[in-house]
Amino acid sequence: MKLDMPTRLSPNTLALHWIVAIMMIGLLATGLYMAQTSTFGLYPWHKSFGVLIALFVVLRVAWRIRNGWPKPVGDYTSVEKLLAKLVHWLLIIGTVLMPVSGFMMSAMSGHGVPFFGFELFAHNPDPTNPQEVVALNATLAEAGHVLHRWGGYLLIGAVVLHVVGALKHHFVDRDGTLRRMLGTEVRVTS
Repeated sequence: MKLDMPTRLSPNTLALHWIVAIMMIGLLATGLYMAQTSTFGLYPWHKSFGVLIALFVVLRVAWRIRNGWPKPVGDYTSVEKLLAKLVHWLLIIGTVLMPVSGFMMSAMSGHGVPFFGFELFAHNPDPTNPQEVVALNATLAEAGHVLHRWGGYLLIGAVVLHVVGALKHHFVDRDGTLRRMLGTEVRVTS
């Protein structure tokens, strides 16, 4: 199993980064769309992909713990290093928080958690009106809802900052940070 090198990131780092990034951006966009339009038909898909991304997030966090943070490609100010570290931590925490809070919100509200047609956590129908559900724990459901909603906005902000930072590295600093994230070997100046 290859670890990251300063000049080139490992296939594991690249694959986990891009899988989590693409899935998370897709889920954030879908979540915003569902919240704006009440498109209930997308919820089972959103939940299923949310469970799936949780598996990749666990792998990514375990890989980050084993492999450490990639070394910077260029020479940066202490403020830039601090901002980069802050955004990376927001991304890691956000990618963990979103599936956990979504699962908590859905399961505890009585809506259940499907996984591509399988019930991971059954919904809890109201015995007097089977079209409605009964919350298993309304307090935990509400906490999950608040975390999922505001965590989503925070994660969107972190993703935007991350993309802006990558573009700054590429077009302003002209270092190899973005090329390295795309799998190219680069020269390191720091």
